[in-house]
Amino acid sequence: MRTGLLIVLCLAGTAMAADDGRQLVRLPPAAESTLRAEMRANMLAVNDILALVAAGKLEEAGARAEQDLGQAMMGRHRSLPFDARPGPHMPPAMHQLGIDGHRAASAFARVAASGDREKTIAALPTLTQSCVACHYAYRLR
Repeated sequence: MRTGLLIVLCLAGTAMAADDGRQLVRLPPAAESTLRAEMRANMLAVNDILALVAAGKLEEAGARAEQDLGQAMMGRHRSLPFDARPGPHMPPAMHQLGIDGHRAASAFARVAASGDREKTIAALPTLTQSCVACHYAYRLR
C-alpha cells in the first residue's frame, strides 16, 4: 500500500515538473548549493521579522531586515570561488530581482525603524514581492 502511494506521489511530482512553466536556470552545483542555503536563511529571516512585527518590536524587525536581507548583503558571496557564486550565473532579470529584493528589505527596514506600526505592516508585502516574483518565474530543478 505505501509503495503504491509513493509511486503515485512520484509520478504526480514528475507530471507537475513537466507542467512547470517557470524558466529552468542551470547553475554550477556549488552556486546552486550557495543559493539554496541563502534562500533557507532568507526564509528564516522573514519568519523572524514577521514574529518581531507581531510582537510590536518594529525597530528590531527593521534591524533584522537590514542585517540579513538588506543592501548590505549584496555581494556577500564575492569571496567565494566563481563557480560557487550564484549571481554571475543567473539570467540578468533573475539577478535583478535579487538586487530589487535587497533594496526592498532596506526600504522596509527604514519604515520599521520609524516605529509606525501601520506603515510597517503595510510595508510587509514589499519585503517579499521580489522573492515571490523570482520563485514564480524561475526554478533550479
